[in-house]
Amino acid sequence: MRLSRSILRTAVRSLAIAGLLAGAAAFAQVAPVEVSDAWVRRAVPGQSGTGAFMKLKAPAAMRLVGASTPAAGVAEVHEMKMEGDTMKMRALAQGLELPAGQTVELKPGGNHLMLMDLKQPVNVGATVPVTLQFVDAKGVASELKLQVPVAGAPPGGAAAGAGG
Repeated sequence: MRLSRSILRTAVRSLAIAGLLAGAAAFAQVAPVEVSDAWVRRAVPGQSGTGAFMKLKAPAAMRLVGASTPAAGVAEVHEMKMEGDTMKMRALAQGLELPAGQTVELKPGGNHLMLMDLKQPVNVGATVPVTLQFVDAKGVASELKLQVPVAGAPPGGAAAGAGG
């Protein structure tokens, strides 16, 4: 009888570990989101924050709910919008909706990723690792790992605009 309790305990532990690994694997699913024109605005020494910008296109409705990067202590999905005569920037607590099949642009002066508490200067020519976190309509989480180039202006040389 002692042997079967030991086997049972081992089986229960194995199942518990398998369940934890399955949960971790569920979040580690790669998001089926197309990313184009991604860039991070350069940040000079002493600057504590910068923005990351890109175009996102999801085949099915989902939300961009977060981001992370080792380059910053905090990465958030932000919006900028006019309230009266004042431009306001704030985190989008519920994330940013990505309608199925539509391109959503994260751009200076609009929705963007805000990278705060920078760990070091972010120099032109470098790349910044960024992990985007998504949730689909069924609540399934996924992520997409990117290497985003640092630039002084958007791809194509257009002016960077204000904010974000």
